[in-house]
Amino acid sequence: MRRPDVVIVGAGPNGLSIAAHLSQSNVSFRIFGRPMENWRARMPSGMYLKSDGFASGLYHPQGRLTLGEYCRQRDLPYADIGLPVPLDTFCRYGVAFQQKFVPMLEENLVSEITRSPAGFFLVELDSGERVEARRVVVATGIFNFSYLPPVLRGLPSAFVSHSSEHADLAPFRGKDVVVLGRGASATDIAVLLQEAGAKVRLVARKAALDVQRPASRKDRLLRPQTEIGPSWKSWFFVNCAAVFRHLPERSRLKWVQTYLGPSGCWFMMDRIARVPQLLGNTPLGAKVVDDRVRLELANAQGHQTIEADHVIAATGYRPSLEKLTFIRPSLRASIRSTANTPVLSSNFESSVKGLYFVGPIAANSFGPVMRFACGAKYTAPRLARHLIAAAGSPRSFRVGGGRADNVEKSRLGVLGEDSH
Repeated sequence: MRRPDVVIVGAGPNGLSIAAHLSQSNVSFRIFGRPMENWRARMPSGMYLKSDGFASGLYHPQGRLTLGEYCRQRDLPYADIGLPVPLDTFCRYGVAFQQKFVPMLEENLVSEITRSPAGFFLVELDSGERVEARRVVVATGIFNFSYLPPVLRGLPSAFVSHSSEHADLAPFRGKDVVVLGRGASATDIAVLLQEAGAKVRLVARKAALDVQRPASRKDRLLRPQTEIGPSWKSWFFVNCAAVFRHLPERSRLKWVQTYLGPSGCWFMMDRIARVPQLLGNTPLGAKVVDDRVRLELANAQGHQTIEADHVIAATGYRPSLEKLTFIRPSLRASIRSTANTPVLSSNFESSVKGLYFVGPIAANSFGPVMRFACGAKYTAPRLARHLIAAAGSPRSFRVGGGRADNVEKSRLGVLGEDSH
């Protein structure tokens, strides 16, 4: 195969949406990854998505095959708002989108990205194949960035793990498990572990669990409903990602870190109430004693010690270039960064020309919306237009169901945002 213009690394909502856009142009590209693998293999079976139905889709340039359309075709329960989306439905939908619009996906994993002697990117696959490309889009999602608290690091994996390591909870049947965390990942996995037959306790530092409550009628009347929640601030983050990157760095980093922090989902609250909870407890230390994990906790009354067969840290994710170990260290070191994430241009390009980053690792440049699958709605058309222009190829995909455009490279730079 001739050298492609673009290689896309990752086949989740961002990677597949970008590929769906590029497939309607003359840009040559290859996309590597297993479709929706992070969702299928790293989230517990039986969970529901935190986002509403209308915010849980992949993005085609003509808006084809939304989640709602997929569910209607298969007579599956669906509502834009107020009806939780089962993980299994979302995963099957994502695979159907891939099969229909991105059939060229190659289910190989990328083992290394570096520069070739000729100045191109050299992408090595787990199959041993090496591919040279002019441009590379890193769209690997959130799961490279799982965060394990320092008190748990160094303990054997038989006793401590991150929530992203468990799609199948059956092996914990009859086990005594402690779940650390207070967000949706923590409450979901604690509930599902208990329902799978484990003895579970939920440990969290705060004295109460925050809950993401459904928008009331008043909320819907007074505040704009967005993919990440009903508020004017959410509206800004969803609709003004291009503006966000021009804000002072200190403000950007603060908003990305604090906006929409850990919270459980309203539809899990009755079920989590049945799980024993040790709230207001901060883990101070952990060690393995007699094939059990011994946790030392600090609270307002002092210290206490608990033991368990296993500790699952549902402690979230912290995007960092250092964790993208498939990028050769010398190449990573040449990427300009802030807060361990790449500084990106308006087209998601890093300081290394031709190397792009999308998804959660782009949040410090484009805002909190990048932490969610719905961030692909902004990312895919913008990046696709840029890649088409960079390749010197005429644009040929439709936008928003409108007339097909064939716009030469010289005109692409002045186009507005796609709406779909």
